[in-house]
Amino acid sequence: MTYAEFWHRYLRAHARRPTRTLHYVGTTLALACLAGAVIFRDWRWLPAAPVLGYGFAWTAHGLVEGNRPETFGHPFWSLASDLRMLALAATGRLGPHLAAAGVA
Repeated sequence: MTYAEFWHRYLRAHARRPTRTLHYVGTTLALACLAGAVIFRDWRWLPAAPVLGYGFAWTAHGLVEGNRPETFGHPFWSLASDLRMLALAATGRLGPHLAAAGVA
């Protein structure tokens, strides 16, 4: 599978808006923890990053989407896609990607 194929599969696994919203919250909180570790030079923030990031995402998959997170099969592509989806949503450019993946 190429990354382009994975990207469409990833988007289909995040078809419901609440799933994507919970991912945005988790990813943003995880990035804030990483930033906090650097800014405050306090590495105790680091363990919170994956707990918050994955906690929100996996809750969304289990309770909203009802599917298995892509993280388990492709952890690095999944992380890159989380960041990509957040950036595209934040800049208002996610819609065409969802449409290309067949997500209404």
